[in-house]
Amino acid sequence: MTSTQVIVLVLVVLVVAAVAAALVIAGRRRALRQRFGPEYDRAVAEQSSRSAAERELRDRQRRHAELTLTPLSPEARDRYAAAWEELQVRFVDSPHETVSDAHELVTRLISERGYPTGDFSDQIAHLSVEHARTLGHYRDAHEIHERNARGEASTEDLRQAIVHYRALFADLLGTEPVGSRPAQPGTTPTSHSESADQPSPTESHPTSPPQQRTPHDVPTR
Repeated sequence: MTSTQVIVLVLVVLVVAAVAAALVIAGRRRALRQRFGPEYDRAVAEQSSRSAAERELRDRQRRHAELTLTPLSPEARDRYAAAWEELQVRFVDSPHETVSDAHELVTRLISERGYPTGDFSDQIAHLSVEHARTLGHYRDAHEIHERNARGEASTEDLRQAIVHYRALFADLLGTEPVGSRPAQPGTTPTSHSESADQPSPTESHPTSPPQQRTPHDVPTR
């Protein structure tokens, strides 16, 4: 084999190796996009590079694998669904208190499923692995909850918070499909309002009282 042939062979091997490496990277990237959805783009925007964002997301997967997640029993699911329906009805008379109650109820459900509930960013990171579609809702709900605690949230903001909380709540219960990320709080919902107008988590249970009032029935004060 001549030196020229050796050089050509080495170049071919290097090209094949580069193509194989590119295919592996592309496959991993595609898997992360499919798993994290909108959280993938958010991580890329927040990190210094796409590679750093992907390392962060893989680290989330590793940490998530260390959790001991617990599926809800039918009794627990019914209990949470009934609590949510009662909460929605209370919104008419006590919107400020109801948003606080919704925050506590969702936090309790997150904890019972086996997710950490201490630091909010840590909580988001763990939830993003299996519930990425609803994290935009949850972030908005949390932000309104904090403004509510400072006395800065309007009734329409509070109604939006209930809608946002309901998206993650239903996702964790596994009782209702969720839509795309909603409009910002205080604006008229578009695609999300269409999703949120679907039956509430409790309406899939025959024992639930019919025709219950939902947050969308609440007039803006």
